Amino acid sequence: MPLPQEFHDLARQVNNWGRWGPDDEIGTLNLITEETVRAAAACVRSGHRVPLALPLRHDGVQTGAVPGRINPLHTMTAVNHELFGPGTVATSDDAVTMGLQAGTHWDGLTHVSHSGRLYNGRPADAVTAHAGATVLGVEKLPPVVSRGVLLDVARAHGTDRLPDGHAVTPEDLDAAEELAGTRVRAGDVVLVRTGQLRRYLAGERAAYAFPSPGLSVRTPRWFHERDVAAVANDTLTFEIFPPEIEGLWMPVHALHLVEMGMLQGQNWNLEELSETCAELGRHAFLLSAVAEPFTGGAGAPVAPVALL
Repeated sequence: MPLPQEFHDLARQVNNWGRWGPDDEIGTLNLITEETVRAAAACVRSGHRVPLALPLRHDGVQTGAVPGRINPLHTMTAVNHELFGPGTVATSDDAVTMGLQAGTHWDGLTHVSHSGRLYNGRPADAVTAHAGATVLGVEKLPPVVSRGVLLDVARAHGTDRLPDGHAVTPEDLDAAEELAGTRVRAGDVVLVRTGQLRRYLAGERAAYAFPSPGLSVRTPRWFHERDVAAVANDTLTFEIFPPEIEGLWMPVHALHLVEMGMLQGQNWNLEELSETCAELGRHAFLLSAVAEPFTGGAGAPVAPVALL
């Protein structure tokens, strides 16, 4: 089914193609400047560090619904091996096989395409079976270090977890921004908490995956107007699933990654951060969320840390 006119109208409103030149491969990460990072560093007062990544494990968040996106398979390749002979120093080594988007991750700019195009008008067939992303690969991304802002939508609604069918709207983001006591500004990385990850942490892996609250198709314009550098949340699907517009699958992915050139992250653990921000009364922090630079990658694992 062709994408509806409603989608194309939204795409025109948020499109960033050519904004940073015809050869640009990092999109809205251009908004993270040296000045942005210096200002973000001023958010660190106590030095408290909050990890935001899920442990990588064989019974992780993936349910098998996405072919090939396997949870990490960890194997020991050497155990106390005396490489240089008996009595010498022994080593233990290990290996892992996993989907790059299996756990806490960034979706790269080639993760989705639409109408035969990727971000900045690049052809979708620039992603190949053998080389992966020949343009816009995650290895091209600069270090994602900026001011992070937690928009705790669940807490703004007075609940631990949003209902399954809740589409996070611009109005929800406004309410969470008011709760945060700070306005989202250019170059920020916004973390949107729905509370959905509580299901996975409680052992409800299938219920965590589907159905799920998530971002509405109306939210990309909100991020675009504020010049947000990247967005992440605490769900598997990122956007509301099943979709709010019947038959229109993954429109927020397409608007963010293809039209805006904006990274989006999934499976971020925002529970401890929610408690910490509420306790301290501040929701802005220095965020380090550097993607693993897999050459040709369409996505990358990340172990983000919020520093308050």
